[in-house]
Amino acid sequence: MNITDVRIRKVDKEGKMKAVVSITIDNEFAVHDIKIIEGVFIAMPSRKNAEGEYRDVAHPINSDTRTQLQEMIMEKYREEIAEA
Repeated sequence: MNITDVRIRKVDKEGKMKAVVSITIDNEFAVHDIKIIEGVFIAMPSRKNAEGEYRDVAHPINSDTRTQLQEMIMEKYREEIAEA
């Protein structure tokens, strides 16, 4: 699996969420609404279920993939912050 594109949309309002991210995998599959929280970690796209709990609708299956994904997204986020 190769992340072939990372797009960052900064959030201007106050709060813990700093940006929303879309990634493209192998130029063939997109995942939208990954959130950057407090500029420190990512939260995968989620939905509220009938019990009121939030459940991820897309997520890495193992910790190595999650770490790789988070590092790539955070690196791109830091680059965009530095440019601003």
